[in-house]
Amino acid sequence: MLTETFLLLVAAGFLAGFIDAIAGGGGLITVPALLIGGVDPLTALGTNKLQSLFGSGSASLAYARKGHVDLKKLGPTALLSFAGAVLGALGAQVLSTDVLKTILPALLIAIALFFAFKPGLSDEDAGRRLSPVVFALVVVPLIGAYDGLFGPGTGSFFMLAFVTLAGFGVLKATAHTKLLNFASNVGGFVVFAATGGVLWKLGLAMGVAQFVGARVGAGFAMRFGSKIIRPLLVVTCLALATKLLLG
Repeated sequence: MLTETFLLLVAAGFLAGFIDAIAGGGGLITVPALLIGGVDPLTALGTNKLQSLFGSGSASLAYARKGHVDLKKLGPTALLSFAGAVLGALGAQVLSTDVLKTILPALLIAIALFFAFKPGLSDEDAGRRLSPVVFALVVVPLIGAYDGLFGPGTGSFFMLAFVTLAGFGVLKATAHTKLLNFASNVGGFVVFAATGGVLWKLGLAMGVAQFVGARVGAGFAMRFGSKIIRPLLVVTCLALATKLLLG
């Protein structure tokens, strides 16, 4: 791989980390960048899983250090996200994702409209609709399984679940989303690394850049809260939906 291409992919990792730490959807940048850089589709997905670990992990640490998420308290729930992703990734070896590709754009557009027009969304917590136990045992593994099976929009689905079902404020939902998304990334990567190709040198270099980008993005999110998270989440969902519709 040419040095210029390698450096451009590393830069894409930084940008993806910044956006993903705030609104999710970093794969919208890195996967197409890897494909344009000449990486075959299967290896691009595996390499993307590797580098995305750094971004979600970095953002999780940043939010935890500022007290927005308790890593130890959320640990068991993160394990459920991990387990769901492992099952989803195993399922991806034998199941078709055509149905998901068909309905996902509509779901992402719906999420974008919700965060764009729902009144009263802020960084303040609201009423919880599901008990913590039901949320952890049912909702989290399902979204984790989706991440392992398909992936795009996972952060948006976690955000929607935390806001609408757990009653979290936007910033708190973002912080908790990053940890659960990190766990599902690990679960998917474990399976993918064992069954698919990974460009380790490139993936690690992009991962370091994404780690730094995620720290910067998390800082922006904690500073500006819902004022930056809401619009960026809307734009990210619409951009991902558009990409899936256009192919």
